[in-house]
Amino acid sequence: MSGEASTTARRLETDPDTVERDLIKLVLSLVELLRQLMERTALHRVDEGDLSEDQEERVGMTLMILQERMAELCDRYDLTMDDLNIDLGPLGSLLPRHGG
Repeated sequence: MSGEASTTARRLETDPDTVERDLIKLVLSLVELLRQLMERTALHRVDEGDLSEDQEERVGMTLMILQERMAELCDRYDLTMDDLNIDLGPLGSLLPRHGG
């Protein structure tokens, strides 16, 4: 029994840098999912003619800035956009594949 307990204890030890990076990865994955949903909604509204030219420009600028910030955060934590695409097992990936 003591062998099992020590094995479990070793498995539960975590490196603070890894925990922080994994948490950042999860948060950025969710932010990227929301950014993509916002982008799709904005494109749909543009296609439907629901936005004025000024609103289209502001939404476009906001989405562009958000994408730039995402890239900066990924660089800071040595992540790629592919790293943010969490595998959901039989459901597939969280985010659409690039180019798809």
